[in-house]
Amino acid sequence: MTPPRNRLNRYLIGALIRWGQHLPDRTYVELMFWLKMGRRLNLDKPTLFNDKIQWIKLYDHNPNYPIYADKYAVKEFVEKKIGKEFIIPTLGVWDSIEEIDWDNLPNQFVIKTTFGGGGDGVVICKDKSQISIEEIKDKLLRGSKVDLYKRYKEWVYKDIPKRFIAEQYMQNGQDAVLTDYKFSCFNGNVHDVMVCLDRSGIDTKFYFFDRDWNLLRINKMGKEAPADFTVEKPTCMDEMFELAAKLSEGITYARVDLYSINNHPYFGEITLLPNSGYGRNFLLETERLYGDLMQLPPKTK
Repeated sequence: MTPPRNRLNRYLIGALIRWGQHLPDRTYVELMFWLKMGRRLNLDKPTLFNDKIQWIKLYDHNPNYPIYADKYAVKEFVEKKIGKEFIIPTLGVWDSIEEIDWDNLPNQFVIKTTFGGGGDGVVICKDKSQISIEEIKDKLLRGSKVDLYKRYKEWVYKDIPKRFIAEQYMQNGQDAVLTDYKFSCFNGNVHDVMVCLDRSGIDTKFYFFDRDWNLLRINKMGKEAPADFTVEKPTCMDEMFELAAKLSEGITYARVDLYSINNHPYFGEITLLPNSGYGRNFLLETERLYGDLMQLPPKTK
């Protein structure tokens, strides 16, 4: 049975978020999955990637996961695991918007919530004299109101301290926008890296490459790319694969985000539940491949 689409579908998703909080987490997740993905969720014997992400959400409650998801706390983990030289410097961390010391922030900086997944929760300031602090505060407050536990039952965010962190603005040569390199890791084994291009516009492009820098046609964009398509490989890419492997050890699945800035790797974040398990970027055969690579642990909840 195909679920209703468009406006009615969005209404039903909103209604589930508003009025479905009394439901058991499993029931809630199953309903949300049906509305978003158009098929039934298999939690008893999951084989596909998104199904297994939902299983992790419900049953893999590794006590370290909230640390990995906390954009401030994770820095201590990364420093101990691979070294301080791979961490973007922190300018400050505050418990509330009112506490942020705007006057002492440099002309360029990045400020974000420590407990969200991007969007309004991240602001990049390239010239403090040209911005409105009030507008930044409004945007961050909008981002801070997105409750990923309430909306999608991502338990890792449930008890993360709601803080705000400012980091040093980083620039790769003359490039105004950093390229994201997102590594798909299965308990320390790195399968591929997703290269995210044109992140500043509305036409973001995603291409996957293996360790030898062969294009993997595992998503629609990659499948449709010309036969000779490639993108520039950073000189430190081999090192980035090794860093991603170290950071993902002991984690059922992790997407480790890194940057190459002036030929040096920097840590971005660890994403445990990409797209909250509702991603449509992969081809069906890729969902099967990733599902096969993901070995689920015994239930911890």
